[in-house]
Amino acid sequence: MELSVERFGPSLLDDFLALHGAGDGSGWCFCVAWWVPSWEGWGERSAQENLALRRSLCEAGHFDGYLLYLDGRPVGWCQVGPRDRLPKLRSQFGLQPDPDAWAVTCFLIEAGCRRQGLAGHLLGAVLADLGRRGARRVEAFPKCTASQDPGELWTGPRELFLRAGFRDAREDSQRPVLSLELPE
Repeated sequence: MELSVERFGPSLLDDFLALHGAGDGSGWCFCVAWWVPSWEGWGERSAQENLALRRSLCEAGHFDGYLLYLDGRPVGWCQVGPRDRLPKLRSQFGLQPDPDAWAVTCFLIEAGCRRQGLAGHLLGAVLADLGRRGARRVEAFPKCTASQDPGELWTGPRELFLRAGFRDAREDSQRPVLSLELPE
């Protein structure tokens, strides 16, 4: 089993689309939930609307994440970038602008590959790359729920971040803010 992680860029758009359109229900969002202005009407958006928004983001240079490959096939995704690029995220969590904060906002592991530790591998590679790129603080926003339904865990499970060294920056029983200081 060969694993690799690649930063999303123009040459990986087809792999991103293949993963997000895999037919397991993940293709509806195309990882644009935080890019729309509000949650109002989110559930009524079509996959085509979300795909069009994703394509426009890519055309504008917003390649905001990393792809995980298993034996050369895309099986995972992590959305990450400077936190302040997402006003809806800041608003929902009551966060002040902070140009130094990065945010991990979404995880997707292909249905047949879940519960194998792949998300931990992906997050580790993402954090290592962010450190090399000069990021010093990364935040995460897991939804805490008794359900382990992937539809409820799209921001990543809390335990994933805790294992990676994240700590509570703001405690909340349902939607905490976790933070990790990266070494220089």
